[in-house]
Formats: sequence, C-alpha cells, structure tokens
Amino acid sequence: MVAQAIVMINTDVGKENDIFNELLKIDEVKKVYMVYGIHDLVVFVEAENMDKLRTLITDKIRKLDGVKSTLTSVIVTGKEK
Repeated sequence: MVAQAIVMINTDVGKENDIFNELLKIDEVKKVYMVYGIHDLVVFVEAENMDKLRTLITDKIRKLDGVKSTLTSVIVTGKEK
C-alpha cells in the first residue's frame, strides 16, 4: 500500500533555496513549496509503504544540510478536485 505524507520543514536561515533544490532530486518527493509562516518548506512525498516512508524522512530529508526540524502528517485519504 502506497504511503503518502506532507512534510513541513524548518531550515537554517539562508538554506531554503539549497534545500528546495536538493529535495527535488529525491524520487519520492512529488511536490515542494516554499512558504511563509511557521515552516519554510512544505513537501508532498510518496513511498511504497510506511517503512520506506520512515526511511525517506529520517535518512534522506532530515539529513539534508540545513534542515533544523520536520513535522510530518501522514495522509489517510484524499481526493483531488
């Protein structure tokens, strides 16, 4: 079963563009948004299963240089308009 999530990322000051571009190189990252507010980046990710989703977030996204913290919301269900 495919696992999808929204990952909100806080970055070090001035690292937003670098992290934005690095995220685009990760196959499981489907969309990246730079935002204003509590978080700096919002990312839509998709993995084959929950184990691979966990690995994606902990081993790829959180280890990018300049990532201070992440907040992940796993998607239960959704619909596009």
